[in-house]
Amino acid sequence: MRFLDLTQDFSLHTPAFAGYPGPAIRWIKHLAFDRAGGQEITMTLHVSTHLDAPAHFMTGGKFIGDLPLDWLIGPACVVDLQRMGVGDYDIYGPEHFERWEKDTGHKIEHGDILIIRTGYHRYYPENWTDRSRVDETRYFIRHPGPARKFAEWVLERGVRWIAVDAGSADHPMNTVIRRIRADEAEEAEKKLGRSLDEIFPKADYQIMHTLLFPHDVIHIENLGGRLDEVLDRKIRFGCFPWRFQGGEAALCRAVAILD
Repeated sequence: MRFLDLTQDFSLHTPAFAGYPGPAIRWIKHLAFDRAGGQEITMTLHVSTHLDAPAHFMTGGKFIGDLPLDWLIGPACVVDLQRMGVGDYDIYGPEHFERWEKDTGHKIEHGDILIIRTGYHRYYPENWTDRSRVDETRYFIRHPGPARKFAEWVLERGVRWIAVDAGSADHPMNTVIRRIRADEAEEAEKKLGRSLDEIFPKADYQIMHTLLFPHDVIHIENLGGRLDEVLDRKIRFGCFPWRFQGGEAALCRAVAILD
């Protein structure tokens, strides 16, 4: 049995999502003076590879500590969207995943975890397996993402939960990024050939959170590490967050478990 780490690095330099402060790390004890080293960390939870709990987007939703370990480990389909030509600002939908089933012969079964590989993990500043293509703007602002049709399909197919190698499980233009980077929103509309208001109406804002979290279909964001070693396969996959009571999200270790 082998274990592959699909987690991105965490450090003082790890960028958080738009509107969230990044980590602050300082030494509060030193070996020379205190006979032990000690650190203090101040941070938000939506940084590096992390798991969102339902409570992140709904009052009364489950917290990280409410999620049982056997639910966080299970069969997973690793779908490589980059192979299908999905790129900057693109929208993916059910047709991409049904094509994947035909191409690979694998079936996305009820209760499976769905790992979405866009290829954009390569641009993340903390992509420890290859830092040669780091591009923070491309990573957070231009990654592909879904619209309502895909979110509804996830529920219809009975997907357990999702993991994605991007800054958000939602399309960046269906998040606050659309407002704070109006210049990029303009470029996205040119690429997509349609108004963003048409693609992402107000009622669908962050649809991958608002529609799915009430059904406990949550997600890992900022997946990466050795992800490219398990493409287009069905694997056993585990997510190991803190046992965080009252936590709306948590850093996690994401692991591919291979026979």
